[in-house]
Amino acid sequence: MFPIPPSLVEDLDSLIERALAEDVGDGDVTTLATIPADKLAKAHFLAKANGVLAGLAVAERVFDAVDERLSVSWTAADGESIVSGTVFGRVEGSARSILTAERLVLNLMQRMSGIATAAHRMAEAARPARILDTRKTAPGLRSLDKWAVRLGGAENHRVGLFDMVLIKDNHIVSAGGIEPAIKAAHKFLRKDDLDLPLEIETRKLDEVDEVLRVGNVDRIMLDNMVKWNSDGLDTSLLAEAVQRIAGRFETEASGNVTLETVGAIAATGVDYISSGALTHSVTALDLSLKVEVESETRT
Repeated sequence: MFPIPPSLVEDLDSLIERALAEDVGDGDVTTLATIPADKLAKAHFLAKANGVLAGLAVAERVFDAVDERLSVSWTAADGESIVSGTVFGRVEGSARSILTAERLVLNLMQRMSGIATAAHRMAEAARPARILDTRKTAPGLRSLDKWAVRLGGAENHRVGLFDMVLIKDNHIVSAGGIEPAIKAAHKFLRKDDLDLPLEIETRKLDEVDEVLRVGNVDRIMLDNMVKWNSDGLDTSLLAEAVQRIAGRFETEASGNVTLETVGAIAATGVDYISSGALTHSVTALDLSLKVEVESETRT
C-alpha cells in the first residue's frame, strides 16, 4: 500500500470532514431508521471494469473518520492494475458506519482510479516522452487528482501558480511580447531571490524562434501545434519546432492530446506532453461496495 504523502494528510483530513458534513449532515436518516445500532456487517469491494486502482489509502481514512472501529483489508494496492470481477478489499464492523461511509469512499476511489487509469494508459502510449498533468483539476481535489496521476505512472506539472513561472499567451500579450515577459520574469525572480523553473508558451514557429533568440528559459511549451486535417493528424509543425529547438531547452507539447494522438505526438521527439484531459474529463472507474448478509449483532 502506498502511504498518503505527508503533504496531503492535513488537506485530506479537512476534505473528508467537509465531505462528510456535506453528505451526512445531521445524520444518515435512512440508515438510522432501518439498521439497528448493534448490527454488524461485512462488505467487499468489487471492480466492475479494468483499470488502475487509486484511493485505497484514502478510503481507509474515510472509514476511520466515520468509525475508527471499522476493520479494512485489501488484496490489491494503490497503483495496481485490476480486472473486472475482482474482489479487492473488505470492510467489517458496524453496518450503520459502513453504509454512512460508502458513498464518499466510492466517490473518491472511483475518481482517483479513473485518473490513474487514464494516466497509466497515456504514459505507456507516450514513451519515451513523459506525460504531465495540468491545473485543470476539480477545485478542492487538486492534491488527490495529482496524487492519482502519479499512482497511474504519469507526472505532475506545477501544483499551482506559486511553484513555477509559466508564461502563457495572455501573459505575453499583457507584458508587451515574449522578450519583455522573459526579462520581467527574471527581474522578479532575482528581486525576491526565488529559484523557480521558467517555462514559456509558443504557438507558432516565429514565436519559437524569438524564444531561441532571447533564451533564459528552462522549457518551451509548444501549444496547439498538432492539428487534424483531411489526411489525419498533422504533427509536422510540432516536429519542425522540436527540430529547431534541437535540445537547447526542454520541450513540452500541449493541445489535442488524447490516447489516440499521444503516440504520434511523442514520435516528434518532444520531451514532455501535458494533458488536461487526465483530470478535467475524468471517466470514473466502476467500483462497488457490496454488503454481505450478516446476522450477528454487537454484544
